[in-house]
Amino acid sequence: MGQPVASRGQTATPTLGKAMLNKYARAFFTRVLTPFAAFLIRRGVSPDTVTLIGTAGVVAGALVFYPMGEFFWGTVVITLFVFSDLVDGNMARQLGRSSRWGAFLDSTLDRVADGAIFGGFILWYAGGGDDLVLCAVSIFCLASGQVVSYTKARGESIGLPVAVNGLVERAERLVISLVAAGLAGLHAFGVPGIQYLLPVALWIVAVGSLVTLIQRVVTVRRESAEAEEAEGAEAAAAAQDEAPAQDNEGKQQNASHGSEAAT
Repeated sequence: MGQPVASRGQTATPTLGKAMLNKYARAFFTRVLTPFAAFLIRRGVSPDTVTLIGTAGVVAGALVFYPMGEFFWGTVVITLFVFSDLVDGNMARQLGRSSRWGAFLDSTLDRVADGAIFGGFILWYAGGGDDLVLCAVSIFCLASGQVVSYTKARGESIGLPVAVNGLVERAERLVISLVAAGLAGLHAFGVPGIQYLLPVALWIVAVGSLVTLIQRVVTVRRESAEAEEAEGAEAAAAAQDEAPAQDNEGKQQNASHGSEAAT
Protein backbone atom coordinates (compact mmCIF):
# COMPACT_ATOMS: atom_id res chain seq x y z
CA MET A 1 0.00 0.00 0.00
CA GLY A 2 0.94 3.62 -0.26
CA GLN A 3 0.93 4.04 3.52
CA PRO A 4 2.92 2.14 6.12
CA VAL A 5 1.19 -0.82 7.65
CA ALA A 6 0.34 -0.24 11.29
CA SER A 7 1.12 -2.86 13.86
CA ARG A 8 -1.27 -4.31 16.40
CA GLY A 9 0.66 -2.63 19.17
CA GLN A 10 0.40 0.79 17.53
CA THR A 11 -2.55 1.09 15.17
CA ALA A 12 -3.03 3.88 12.67
CA THR A 13 -6.75 4.25 13.31
CA PRO A 14 -8.67 3.85 16.56
CA THR A 15 -10.23 0.47 17.20
CA LEU A 16 -13.59 0.01 18.94
CA GLY A 17 -12.09 -0.20 22.43
CA LYS A 18 -9.75 2.74 21.91
CA ALA A 19 -12.53 4.82 20.39
CA MET A 20 -14.67 4.47 23.51
CA LEU A 21 -11.96 5.66 25.88
CA ASN A 22 -10.24 9.04 26.00
CA LYS A 23 -6.49 9.23 26.51
CA TYR A 24 -6.75 9.49 30.31
CA ALA A 25 -9.11 6.53 30.61
CA ARG A 26 -6.91 4.51 28.22
CA ALA A 27 -3.89 5.18 30.43
CA PHE A 28 -5.87 4.02 33.48
CA PHE A 29 -7.15 0.84 31.84
CA THR A 30 -3.73 0.11 30.38
CA ARG A 31 -2.32 0.03 33.91
CA VAL A 32 -5.24 -2.09 35.10
CA LEU A 33 -5.12 -4.56 32.21
CA THR A 34 -1.34 -4.95 32.00
CA PRO A 35 -1.20 -7.62 34.77
CA PHE A 36 -4.07 -9.50 33.11
CA ALA A 37 -2.31 -9.32 29.73
CA ALA A 38 0.89 -10.60 31.36
CA PHE A 39 -1.08 -13.45 32.95
CA LEU A 40 -2.47 -14.48 29.55
CA ILE A 41 1.01 -14.40 28.04
CA ARG A 42 2.33 -16.68 30.81
CA ARG A 43 -0.52 -19.09 30.04
CA GLY A 44 0.52 -19.19 26.39
CA VAL A 45 -2.46 -17.22 25.06
CA SER A 46 -1.65 -15.26 21.90
CA PRO A 47 -2.89 -11.75 21.00
CA ASP A 48 -4.67 -13.29 17.99
CA THR A 49 -6.68 -15.55 20.30
CA VAL A 50 -7.77 -12.59 22.41
CA THR A 51 -8.79 -10.72 19.26
CA LEU A 52 -10.89 -13.65 18.06
CA ILE A 53 -12.58 -14.16 21.45
CA GLY A 54 -13.32 -10.46 21.73
CA THR A 55 -14.91 -10.36 18.31
CA ALA A 56 -16.95 -13.48 19.07
CA GLY A 57 -18.25 -11.81 22.24
CA VAL A 58 -19.24 -8.64 20.40
CA VAL A 59 -21.00 -10.67 17.70
CA ALA A 60 -22.86 -12.74 20.30
CA GLY A 61 -23.90 -9.71 22.32
CA ALA A 62 -25.20 -7.94 19.22
CA LEU A 63 -26.95 -10.83 17.50
CA VAL A 64 -28.41 -12.46 20.61
CA PHE A 65 -29.63 -9.47 22.62
CA TYR A 66 -30.34 -6.75 20.06
CA PRO A 67 -32.85 -8.73 17.94
CA MET A 68 -34.85 -9.32 21.15
CA GLY A 69 -34.88 -5.62 21.97
CA GLU A 70 -32.55 -6.13 24.95
CA PHE A 71 -30.40 -3.13 24.09
CA PHE A 72 -29.11 -2.44 27.59
CA TRP A 73 -27.80 -5.94 28.27
CA GLY A 74 -26.56 -6.33 24.71
CA THR A 75 -24.52 -3.15 25.04
CA VAL A 76 -23.15 -4.30 28.42
CA VAL A 77 -21.93 -7.56 26.86
CA ILE A 78 -20.46 -5.77 23.84
CA THR A 79 -18.67 -3.25 26.07
CA LEU A 80 -17.12 -6.00 28.19
CA PHE A 81 -15.67 -7.72 25.13
CA VAL A 82 -14.59 -4.39 23.63
CA PHE A 83 -11.74 -4.39 26.16
CA SER A 84 -10.13 -7.18 24.16
CA ASP A 85 -8.94 -4.41 21.83
CA LEU A 86 -6.90 -3.02 24.71
CA VAL A 87 -5.74 -6.41 25.98
CA ASP A 88 -4.41 -7.74 22.65
CA GLY A 89 -2.55 -4.50 21.97
CA ASN A 90 -1.07 -4.60 25.46
CA MET A 91 0.02 -8.20 24.93
CA ALA A 92 1.61 -7.34 21.59
CA ARG A 93 3.63 -4.54 23.18
CA GLN A 94 4.79 -6.77 26.03
CA LEU A 95 5.83 -9.44 23.54
CA GLY A 96 7.52 -6.88 21.30
CA ARG A 97 5.49 -8.05 18.33
CA SER A 98 4.65 -5.79 15.42
CA SER A 99 3.20 -7.65 12.46
CA ARG A 100 1.24 -6.94 9.33
CA TRP A 101 -0.81 -10.04 10.08
CA GLY A 102 -1.93 -8.65 13.44
CA ALA A 103 -2.94 -5.34 11.85
CA PHE A 104 -4.81 -7.19 9.09
CA LEU A 105 -6.62 -9.47 11.54
CA ASP A 106 -7.67 -6.56 13.75
CA SER A 107 -8.98 -4.57 10.80
CA THR A 108 -10.86 -7.53 9.32
CA LEU A 109 -12.51 -8.54 12.58
CA ASP A 110 -13.45 -4.92 13.25
CA ARG A 111 -15.62 -5.10 10.11
CA VAL A 112 -17.19 -8.32 11.38
CA ALA A 113 -18.04 -6.64 14.69
CA ASP A 114 -19.50 -3.62 12.90
CA GLY A 115 -21.67 -5.86 10.75
CA ALA A 116 -22.96 -7.74 13.80
CA ILE A 117 -23.88 -4.58 15.71
CA PHE A 118 -25.85 -2.99 12.90
CA GLY A 119 -27.15 -6.42 11.87
CA GLY A 120 -28.67 -6.71 15.34
CA PHE A 121 -30.47 -3.40 14.84
CA ILE A 122 -31.70 -4.58 11.44
CA LEU A 123 -33.10 -7.80 12.87
CA TRP A 124 -34.88 -5.92 15.66
CA TYR A 125 -36.57 -3.40 13.40
CA ALA A 126 -37.44 -6.08 10.84
CA GLY A 127 -38.99 -8.20 13.60
CA GLY A 128 -40.18 -7.14 17.03
CA GLY A 129 -39.39 -3.47 16.47
CA ASP A 130 -41.68 -3.51 13.42
CA ASP A 131 -40.30 -0.39 11.75
CA LEU A 132 -39.26 -0.82 8.12
CA VAL A 133 -37.98 2.75 7.85
CA LEU A 134 -35.52 2.27 10.72
CA CYS A 135 -34.70 -1.16 9.34
CA ALA A 136 -33.72 0.52 6.07
CA VAL A 137 -31.74 3.20 7.95
CA SER A 138 -29.87 0.46 9.84
CA ILE A 139 -29.08 -1.31 6.57
CA PHE A 140 -27.74 1.95 5.17
CA CYS A 141 -25.58 2.45 8.29
CA LEU A 142 -24.17 -1.04 7.86
CA ALA A 143 -23.48 -0.69 4.13
CA SER A 144 -22.14 2.86 4.25
CA GLY A 145 -19.82 2.01 7.12
CA GLN A 146 -18.27 -0.82 5.11
CA VAL A 147 -17.95 1.37 2.00
CA VAL A 148 -16.38 4.23 3.97
CA SER A 149 -13.70 1.84 5.23
CA TYR A 150 -13.23 0.41 1.73
CA THR A 151 -12.71 3.81 0.10
CA LYS A 152 -9.78 4.55 2.40
CA ALA A 153 -8.25 1.09 2.01
CA ARG A 154 -8.66 1.17 -1.78
CA GLY A 155 -7.26 4.68 -2.04
CA GLU A 156 -4.21 3.74 -0.02
CA SER A 157 -3.72 0.57 -2.09
CA ILE A 158 -3.22 2.69 -5.23
CA GLY A 159 -0.69 4.91 -3.48
CA LEU A 160 -2.87 7.81 -2.33
CA PRO A 161 -2.77 9.11 1.25
CA VAL A 162 -6.56 9.73 1.50
CA ALA A 163 -5.73 12.57 3.87
CA VAL A 164 -9.16 13.49 5.21
CA ASN A 165 -10.84 13.22 8.60
CA GLY A 166 -14.43 12.33 7.83
CA LEU A 167 -17.39 13.75 9.72
CA VAL A 168 -18.45 10.36 11.12
CA GLU A 169 -15.78 7.66 10.93
CA ARG A 170 -15.78 4.23 12.56
CA ALA A 171 -15.10 5.48 16.08
CA GLU A 172 -17.93 7.99 15.96
CA ARG A 173 -20.35 5.51 14.36
CA LEU A 174 -19.84 2.95 17.08
CA VAL A 175 -19.77 5.30 20.06
CA ILE A 176 -22.95 7.08 18.96
CA SER A 177 -24.76 3.82 18.20
CA LEU A 178 -23.69 1.89 21.30
CA VAL A 179 -24.25 4.71 23.77
CA ALA A 180 -27.68 5.38 22.30
CA ALA A 181 -28.56 1.67 22.31
CA GLY A 182 -27.48 1.24 25.93
CA LEU A 183 -29.46 4.26 27.07
CA ALA A 184 -32.49 3.27 24.99
CA GLY A 185 -32.42 -0.08 26.78
CA LEU A 186 -33.18 1.71 30.04
CA HIS A 187 -36.76 2.06 28.78
CA ALA A 188 -37.24 -1.54 29.91
CA PHE A 189 -36.45 -0.37 33.46
CA GLY A 190 -39.15 2.27 33.37
CA VAL A 191 -37.29 5.33 32.06
CA PRO A 192 -39.84 7.12 29.87
CA GLY A 193 -39.12 8.44 26.36
CA ILE A 194 -35.50 7.33 26.32
CA GLN A 195 -36.18 4.64 23.70
CA TYR A 196 -36.21 7.34 21.02
CA LEU A 197 -32.49 7.93 21.41
CA LEU A 198 -31.59 4.94 19.25
CA PRO A 199 -33.65 5.98 16.18
CA VAL A 200 -32.20 9.50 16.42
CA ALA A 201 -28.68 8.08 16.70
CA LEU A 202 -29.18 5.83 13.67
CA TRP A 203 -30.33 8.78 11.56
CA ILE A 204 -27.30 10.78 12.71
CA VAL A 205 -24.96 7.92 11.84
CA ALA A 206 -26.62 7.42 8.44
CA VAL A 207 -26.36 11.09 7.43
CA GLY A 208 -22.85 11.41 8.87
CA SER A 209 -21.67 8.28 7.06
CA LEU A 210 -23.01 9.61 3.76
CA VAL A 211 -21.17 12.90 4.28
CA THR A 212 -17.98 11.02 5.19
CA LEU A 213 -18.27 8.83 2.09
CA ILE A 214 -18.62 11.90 -0.12
CA GLN A 215 -15.65 13.53 1.63
CA ARG A 216 -13.44 10.52 0.95
CA VAL A 217 -14.52 10.11 -2.67
CA VAL A 218 -13.86 13.80 -3.35
CA THR A 219 -10.50 13.56 -1.60
CA VAL A 220 -9.44 10.51 -3.61
CA ARG A 221 -10.49 12.21 -6.84
CA ARG A 222 -8.47 15.32 -5.97
CA GLU A 223 -5.40 13.37 -4.86
CA SER A 224 -5.60 11.20 -7.97
CA ALA A 225 -5.70 14.26 -10.22
CA GLU A 226 -2.78 15.82 -8.36
CA ALA A 227 -0.76 12.60 -8.61
CA GLU A 228 -1.41 12.29 -12.35
CA GLU A 229 -0.52 15.95 -12.86
CA ALA A 230 2.74 15.47 -10.96
CA GLU A 231 3.56 12.37 -13.02
CA GLY A 232 2.85 14.29 -16.23
CA ALA A 233 5.12 17.13 -15.12
CA GLU A 234 7.89 14.65 -14.29
CA ALA A 235 7.50 12.99 -17.69
CA ALA A 236 7.64 16.37 -19.45
CA ALA A 237 10.75 17.36 -17.49
CA ALA A 238 12.40 14.05 -18.34
CA ALA A 239 11.59 14.56 -22.03
CA GLN A 240 13.12 18.04 -21.94
CA ASP A 241 16.28 16.65 -20.36
CA GLU A 242 16.54 13.99 -23.07
CA ALA A 243 16.09 16.46 -25.95
CA PRO A 244 19.45 18.31 -25.54
CA ALA A 245 21.26 15.01 -25.16
CA GLN A 246 19.73 13.74 -28.42
CA ASP A 247 20.64 17.02 -30.18
CA ASN A 248 24.24 16.75 -29.01
CA GLU A 249 24.40 13.14 -30.16
CA GLY A 250 23.04 14.12 -33.57
CA LYS A 251 25.61 16.93 -33.92
CA GLN A 252 28.41 14.57 -33.01
CA GLN A 253 27.23 12.06 -35.62
CA ASN A 254 27.01 14.79 -38.28
CA ALA A 255 30.48 15.99 -37.42
CA SER A 256 31.91 12.49 -37.69
CA HIS A 257 30.22 11.96 -41.06
CA GLY A 258 31.62 15.27 -42.26
CA SER A 259 35.15 14.36 -41.27
CA GLU A 260 34.83 11.01 -42.98
CA ALA A 261 33.68 12.70 -46.19
CA ALA A 262 36.61 15.11 -46.07
CA THR A 263 39.09 12.27 -45.87
